[in-house]
Amino acid sequence: MGRRKVVAMIAVVLMLLSKLVSVKAEIDCATVTLLVSACSMFVRYGSPDPFPGSPCCEAVGRLNGLADSSDDRQSVCRCFMGLITNSANATAIATLPGFCGVFLGFTIDPNTDCNL
Repeated sequence: MGRRKVVAMIAVVLMLLSKLVSVKAEIDCATVTLLVSACSMFVRYGSPDPFPGSPCCEAVGRLNGLADSSDDRQSVCRCFMGLITNSANATAIATLPGFCGVFLGFTIDPNTDCNL
């Protein structure tokens, strides 16, 4: 599949997701996973590095914008902990906010306590 098609598909998914999430009660792990999937090339292969303005970083930024309350941030944190626990690519996932210049309010690390 061509790079343009992948970028177009990600854009469509993000647009649809923005419609769904505007009526959210709490951020669920499916939403987190969907947004992180925009970074799948980096998470799987370690390249290309995400950069602010890329579809990957737009998704990470969107996730940060959705987590606008303490409860939402805790939910997002727990979802990330689940993602890194079940992934051989935990380091890549953990570096996404830094590459994208986004502070999620917690560190993506197995020792993070999401209840704080």
